Amino acid sequence: MKITKVTIYTMKMHMKSPFTTSFGTLQNKIFLLIEAKDESGLTGWGEGVAFDAPWYTEETVKTMYHMLEDFLIPMLLNKEITHPDEVSQLFAPIRRNQMAKSAIEGAVWDIYAQQRNIPLSRALGGVSDKIEVGISIGLQNTTEELLTVISGFLQEGYKRIKVKIKPGNDVELIRSIRSRFPDVPLMADANSAYTLADMETLKALDSFNLMMIEQPLACDDIVDHARLQKEIKTPICLDESITSFEDARKAVELGSCKVINIKIGRVGGITEAKKIHDYCAEKEIPVWCGGMLEAGIGRAHNIALTSLSNFVMPGDTAASNRYWEEDIIMPEVTVEDGFITVPTTVGIGYEVNRAAIEKYCIAIKHYM
Repeated sequence: MKITKVTIYTMKMHMKSPFTTSFGTLQNKIFLLIEAKDESGLTGWGEGVAFDAPWYTEETVKTMYHMLEDFLIPMLLNKEITHPDEVSQLFAPIRRNQMAKSAIEGAVWDIYAQQRNIPLSRALGGVSDKIEVGISIGLQNTTEELLTVISGFLQEGYKRIKVKIKPGNDVELIRSIRSRFPDVPLMADANSAYTLADMETLKALDSFNLMMIEQPLACDDIVDHARLQKEIKTPICLDESITSFEDARKAVELGSCKVINIKIGRVGGITEAKKIHDYCAEKEIPVWCGGMLEAGIGRAHNIALTSLSNFVMPGDTAASNRYWEEDIIMPEVTVEDGFITVPTTVGIGYEVNRAAIEKYCIAIKHYM
């Protein structure tokens, strides 16, 4: 395979409703799409998941664009590669910038699957025909509003509820949810909002039979999480702390977590995500696929990855209409009784809706 042309689309899409976490509120999402073409004319697509402000990781849409334009695209163009795993090796001299690397690597994986006339899920070694999905719910104005939102998603069949918590909006919030929904699979996502000084608050969550608490402590920490996991019964799931296979290995060896959330963009691409999956399977650490409010192309990559065998917990890859009035793929992702069917058509499994891309594109640039 030789990539002969890359196009960057800068997209702006309006979410159906605002999404609020301990970091802030997002409704207008600006992100990048990558279209890559090989010498035979095959086209592959990747999606950049960085936000326009560095509140989740240090990357932003602008830093992604800089890395792609000035470093990653020139490193990849017209290089002969035999397998997408070689992309991460090619990019190894570039420190971090995982979301930029992931966006273009995803397009290469799409082409690779098309070359072999198989779905991306099969190219990755996936085994599931359908994946179980949960829903991630942002902070609401009132607890009653949150309970109403949860009820609606449970009626739609979602298998797991994830709610955001932050100091001052945690124990009583979870107590109210458990009072209304005593048996629903429930997890709490703290987005690094706590420290070890909040130990008693975090211990208090043990009484609510949570599946896990996600990333309670600092975004780059694995040491304090190990101490916290020894003190609480609720499994800790690491998210922001895991940016590579090596992060995952060290966290597991330290006992920093009992679950890992794998996000393709956060770890630098599908190849690295597969390495983490395989290691966690060996160590009997369950994994699930987190969401980054993706549009359809990123959502398609998540579905393919989640078809691997150790994704044994419902992920955050909800239906397209969870976030968008109109998605950029056809057909849009749908959820039936809490499951998404893994597509069997070649490549990412969905047709890119070029009319929608043109509609929401605010800038475009070609490289060849």
